[in-house]
Amino acid sequence: MDLSVITVTWNAKDQIAEQIKSVFLGFKNISLEEIIVDNGSTDETIGKIKTEIKIKQNIRLIENNKNLGFGAANNQGAKIATGKFLLFLNPDMRVENGSLDKMVEWMRRHPEVGLASCKLVDENGNFNVNAKPRRFPKVWEMVALIFKIPHLFPQILDSYFMSDFNPEIEQEVPSVRGSFMLMRREVYQKLSWAFDPRYYIWFEDVDTCREVWKLGFKVVYTPIVSCVDYIGQSFKKLDTYWKQKNFTKSMLQYFQKWEPWYKWMWIAIARPIGLALAYLNDKFNKN
Repeated sequence: MDLSVITVTWNAKDQIAEQIKSVFLGFKNISLEEIIVDNGSTDETIGKIKTEIKIKQNIRLIENNKNLGFGAANNQGAKIATGKFLLFLNPDMRVENGSLDKMVEWMRRHPEVGLASCKLVDENGNFNVNAKPRRFPKVWEMVALIFKIPHLFPQILDSYFMSDFNPEIEQEVPSVRGSFMLMRREVYQKLSWAFDPRYYIWFEDVDTCREVWKLGFKVVYTPIVSCVDYIGQSFKKLDTYWKQKNFTKSMLQYFQKWEPWYKWMWIAIARPIGLALAYLNDKFNKN
């Protein structure tokens, strides 16, 4: 098998059918399977997937009875994948016709690349600045995020968000977004997982990119193909407190893994304040 597309769903009934259809229009010359891991959806997501399975035989479905998190569910899919390359693709994505052929061929020509992503665009074909690569986070930048300082001073995070990024140039980057990550099987085998199991949601993609660089492979952005990214459709259904709680938990875990205690302690100190602000935000908006 050339490519295994691994998708994690959670209440994605409005996006998953179109994503599957695009995946199977995305290749012609390679062999492909799609593995979908559902994290306990309570809407019609499972039904939509099973309808597509009746039409396309090379789709496998794993049904979890609860939400295990993004990383754990992707690891479930990766464990049974047979492809030489693994594409982690969110359910709210739409790939271009023939683009998966191009990406696999590109990876074959670049054996030094362990992980790659493409140009992520909105539904109108415009480059999606909210889905571009990012530099590895610094502690002070994340503390600023927790306290919402960028709302007052947006340019403070220009370096982290790579405001100087040119989406038309192929380039090595620190990290790419987890919504479209094409991984060489050798990387998966060396790590023994696609995403570090310690993360429930968020920061697992940044962590994996850092691990790829540590292994001696490159992480590369290439604009040879585009993919529509609707960005976080499932997360829009969740309240601010839940998102802040899990975002900052993973943030702390990330810095505890990669940085000494005297750096990550500032995240630990800032986190309760951020959670209090998120709680007040939800309470205020409900009234």
